[in-house]
Amino acid sequence: MFGENLAALRKMRQMTQDELAERVGVSRQAVGKWEAGETEPALGIAQKVAEVFGVSLDEMTDHKPELVPGAGLPPKGKHLFGVVTVGEKGQIIIPAKARKIFGLSAGDQLIVLGDENQGLALVPPKLFI
Repeated sequence: MFGENLAALRKMRQMTQDELAERVGVSRQAVGKWEAGETEPALGIAQKVAEVFGVSLDEMTDHKPELVPGAGLPPKGKHLFGVVTVGEKGQIIIPAKARKIFGLSAGDQLIVLGDENQGLALVPPKLFI
């Protein structure tokens, strides 16, 4: 997973293997082996790689692009939880990972905001108090 995410991030940022290698202090061949899944970097180097791309180490190792095809790895602090389906009455199920990260429980209230150009947002009422 690390290698796939690394290759996608590097290509998205139009960075060569040589440029990345220089920024984290390794050889181009090492970067190539990581991307091919032949080896993985030491923890400290992996952290430097994540910092270069502005993502967390967890996201570098755990992001699954198949949840939303074509979607890249989001920046640190941003999340892509996958696709949800709107039910007949407009209800959606917020993914468990999102509920955990944002501390949402059954019975919690959210304000639904909308912008016709940018979409919908769910925010806690305390942001308006």
